[in-house]
Amino acid sequence: MVLLKGGTQLVSDKKRIVIVGGVAGGASAAARARRVSEDAEIILFERGPHVSFANCGLPYYIGGEIERSESLVLETPERLGSRFNMDVRILTEVMAINREAKTVTVRSRVTGAIDTVSYDALLLSPGAKPFRPPIPGIDLPGHFTLRNVPETIEISEWIKKHEARRAVVVGGGYIGLEMAEQLVGRALNVSIVEAGPQIMGVLDPEMAALLQQELVKHGVHLYLNESVEAFNAANPDIASASVARLKSGKQLPADLVVIGIGVRPEVTLARNAGLEIGELGGIRVNSSLQTSDPNIWAVGDAIEVKNGVTGEWILIPLAGPANRQGRIAADNILGRKATYDSTLGTGILRLFGLTAGCTGATERALNRQKVAYHAIHLHPNSHAGYYPGASTLSIKLLFAPETGRILGAQVIGRDGADKRTDVLAAALRSGMTVHDLAEMELAYAPPFGSAKDPVNLAGMMAENVLNGDVATIQWYEMDGLDPEKTVILDVRQPDEFAGGALPGAILLPLPDLRQRLEELPKEKEIVTYCQGGQRGYYACRILAQNGYRCRNLSGAYLTWSTATQTEGEQIDV
Repeated sequence: MVLLKGGTQLVSDKKRIVIVGGVAGGASAAARARRVSEDAEIILFERGPHVSFANCGLPYYIGGEIERSESLVLETPERLGSRFNMDVRILTEVMAINREAKTVTVRSRVTGAIDTVSYDALLLSPGAKPFRPPIPGIDLPGHFTLRNVPETIEISEWIKKHEARRAVVVGGGYIGLEMAEQLVGRALNVSIVEAGPQIMGVLDPEMAALLQQELVKHGVHLYLNESVEAFNAANPDIASASVARLKSGKQLPADLVVIGIGVRPEVTLARNAGLEIGELGGIRVNSSLQTSDPNIWAVGDAIEVKNGVTGEWILIPLAGPANRQGRIAADNILGRKATYDSTLGTGILRLFGLTAGCTGATERALNRQKVAYHAIHLHPNSHAGYYPGASTLSIKLLFAPETGRILGAQVIGRDGADKRTDVLAAALRSGMTVHDLAEMELAYAPPFGSAKDPVNLAGMMAENVLNGDVATIQWYEMDGLDPEKTVILDVRQPDEFAGGALPGAILLPLPDLRQRLEELPKEKEIVTYCQGGQRGYYACRILAQNGYRCRNLSGAYLTWSTATQTEGEQIDV
């Protein structure tokens, strides 16, 4: 390594770097390795026909938002090879690793020819494969997973050829929901079958419920706590693909079936080579992305990483982390010191008119790891309320009781959810506290935000909790209240109360509260709520300063009513 004037490093290294798998992790590692070293020999093997394509864009081609399949191909083997002076071999599968000899055995998927290639450093980026459970009939024609460009084209052609009208999507994660949205856009009648009690497991249930409402609003039939027991072959007059038989006995005719249950790390090569595999089934790596073999690195969907909040091992099959991991691994292979210490799992989804973003830990994850936390909900406007077009954001913030350190956030809305998610993700990565959120100086003009941005408001609300200005109660705690010891106080206006209220609540509008305090018993705890949370907080401050014990319902009626919908409202059958 040579250090030039000004501090620039030139790496002179003749080592041969072999990369298994392209796309986000492998292709980014290959390009970074060349930028760091002109002398390294780089060989990239990709078993598919495309070395770099937009996984995340696949559903949008099926829906027609991306018009040409060629747009999904980010880099051709020829361009990648010539631009970065590397040997790119597509349709070539790495069959085995000989760690002692430091060689890989490769087979051409075109000719069947087998070759042995030596390496000085080996980088594994095999990705993950869609999970296909052993359901009878799952391999019938018209049943698809979504992993690459050819599969995407097959789905689109199947819809056209069979004039598909009904689709069954199995799984309610990112891919399942994106596919449901796009298939509705192509005028298909869509059913989602989800084995769990909610869709989008990366969200807490009261937040996921907002997305469930949006699905039903757009005509999607949502089956929660359901599973497919079998796909029965159907007469073409009934369905082009199959009839899905659910655990409950319901029968769903389908002209198209999309399996979106999730992915599993592709670790066959690593396991056969004796590399350490974690409890979750991913390749174990250290902070340098090195495997249990010091000459082998691994990145992307195939590896386990540490959760940046709880410290637990997790699987995060997302493109952003994979790209960063590829860059870091290449640096370490070539002698630079770089670390990848954790992942926050920051993600975002568009579902019809809603955007849902998340970062860090969920309440469920914090409970699982026994991490102490406070949770608040708020429903501010996306921008200044007096400026046309403002809509409601739903924000959940999780933070540490002692320090106020941010632990996680979820944001859902029709406008501005993306930028608030990114601000909160950056704050979380930087180790900020809720006090920092309250003090953030964010861009403001009426079309874009408010003088107190929703991020500021979240910080201020959290400060109120930490400072003891207000105690909160969560939506799921309301059922456990003893009516002999508690008064549930609705401080909205009569017309709002008439439109729906918590069971057992009494109405006392906020403007009348000071004059009617004597009507409330001081020996009981008062739980206040309004529509979004602000008036309930004001009421709690009045009560507390007049000698009452009081808690305010976090997120107020909006959060409670969304989270406690009856099953019949959540599941359209």
